[in-house]
Amino acid sequence: MQVAENWYAQTSLADGVTLIREQHVSPDVGCNIWHIKGRQQDLLIDSGLGVVSLRDNIALLSQRPVLALASHTHFDHVGCHHEFENRLCHPAESAVLAAPDGFNTVWSEFRASVPTDDMLQALPYSGFDLDTYRVQPAAPTQLINEGDEIDLGDRLFRVFHMPGHSPGSVCLYEDASKTIFVGDVLYDGELLDALYHSDVSAYQETLARLREIPAEVFHCGHYASFGRQRMNELIDAYQASKLAK
Repeated sequence: MQVAENWYAQTSLADGVTLIREQHVSPDVGCNIWHIKGRQQDLLIDSGLGVVSLRDNIALLSQRPVLALASHTHFDHVGCHHEFENRLCHPAESAVLAAPDGFNTVWSEFRASVPTDDMLQALPYSGFDLDTYRVQPAAPTQLINEGDEIDLGDRLFRVFHMPGHSPGSVCLYEDASKTIFVGDVLYDGELLDALYHSDVSAYQETLARLREIPAEVFHCGHYASFGRQRMNELIDAYQASKLAK
């Protein structure tokens, strides 16, 4: 397998939002990394696998103070959190971020079921061995809970605790732009609710709550962003799949 020349790709969106992707990782494993520019500080939602330094390769992340928030603590979302001084996480998963291992980050489960060639289209560097991959400890410096607000100076995000996929999953909603960052609570693909700490009942309640938030733009942990109509379609399909079983 060839070595990647550039591991990350950036796409600038509206409202000071930048999508950062690990472009040589399959989209079901490589998460969407979101950077939001604020007047006083910036917000980073998730940080990818951690096989290549995010801070050293994305200039946006070395110019200003950054709050690195974990939408949840699965391996594909928190790999570079240790590179940032200010790390935010929900209390239900703070222990995972502080002491990650193959089991609690679900890495072992994914590694056992997904071949290397299906996960990576290129190597991050010469000699890289996926079997030696580990998430680095990055104890949170701030715990976030339902109803908390994250103020970037000119942008204000409200925290919603949305368990189901994982116990500490959170979404961030900005009322001014009607934009919500949903992590793996919802995305345009098969929703995972059978992981070791998933809870189907809680997930169904979370998706019902998500419908009540007046968001119009949904930025997800994987795959493309979408609008409110697609949100309803995805939730309807998930609920129908549960009723069919």
